[in-house]
Amino acid sequence: MESVNLSQLIKAKANELGFDLCGIAEAKKLHDAEAALVKWCNEGLHDKMNYLIRDPNKRSDPRILFPEAKSVVVTGLNYFTRNRQKNANAPLISMYALGKDYHDVMDRKLNELLDYIKSVVPEAEGRACCDNAPVMEKSWAVEAGIGWMGKNSIVINKNIGSFFFIGILLLNIELDYDKPLRDRCGNCNACINSCPTGAINCDKTIDAGKCIANLTINLKSELPEHIIPLMGRRVYSCDTCQEVCPWNKNAKEHTTPEFIISDKLANMDKEDWLNLDENLFFKLFSESPVGRVKFDRFKKNIVMIYENAKSK
Repeated sequence: MESVNLSQLIKAKANELGFDLCGIAEAKKLHDAEAALVKWCNEGLHDKMNYLIRDPNKRSDPRILFPEAKSVVVTGLNYFTRNRQKNANAPLISMYALGKDYHDVMDRKLNELLDYIKSVVPEAEGRACCDNAPVMEKSWAVEAGIGWMGKNSIVINKNIGSFFFIGILLLNIELDYDKPLRDRCGNCNACINSCPTGAINCDKTIDAGKCIANLTINLKSELPEHIIPLMGRRVYSCDTCQEVCPWNKNAKEHTTPEFIISDKLANMDKEDWLNLDENLFFKLFSESPVGRVKFDRFKKNIVMIYENAKSK
């Protein structure tokens, strides 16, 4: 089968499976992405995420992870929703973590797409990746033309904005390849100016040591004293830089049932949150990305934001 026709079939199947975006790039080493990663880590902007500096050569070349790789299929799955926490004083949980864990949802869809490709091309082999392998998903999303890198270092698509998960299939077959898109951020600095902690640099990088998204999820020690007053109601990640982005102004509601917030979580008020125990935490978040954070850390974040509110 011609690579053009097969590529079209793959994109059509991706759409049928619920993916909102699909682009394809040639598997190769991303020299510029590797250099940017090394520079960022050498400047200490990766905070405590030391795993990111291990073997940058492997991160930038998918053929090391999957030696047979010839093509990189990049998918995007919208998670934007207006159906969020209803109480005006509730601790804020990032939009991407309101429903079930996206890793599970994306892995299932990616493997269904891989099964389909194998049914069309029996000799096809591949590997699915979604934040579970040393693959530079955002750089590949840009390479495959499904968006450009925003100034907040998040990939933006002109049609659906930036509230989408990125999933990747490494394949051992040649396909028809898409081209990167031009940067459309222009002179807009809304994300940089709106960051509560000034974590967004002017070169499309983030100072993770200042970033609320990183600190509320990955930090093992106590939160820095100067960050605490800037957290607002955020207890798990942060959506501010995306919420102010003009490309998200007309973001459409996602259509993935697994990402819908539960009624219990949506309706919790201040008293419910302050009385949260480990049992309820498990019930609410055992299938959510939030469950990756230990209960004690999460509860500390809750108490902290209400203490912040009192002091203002």
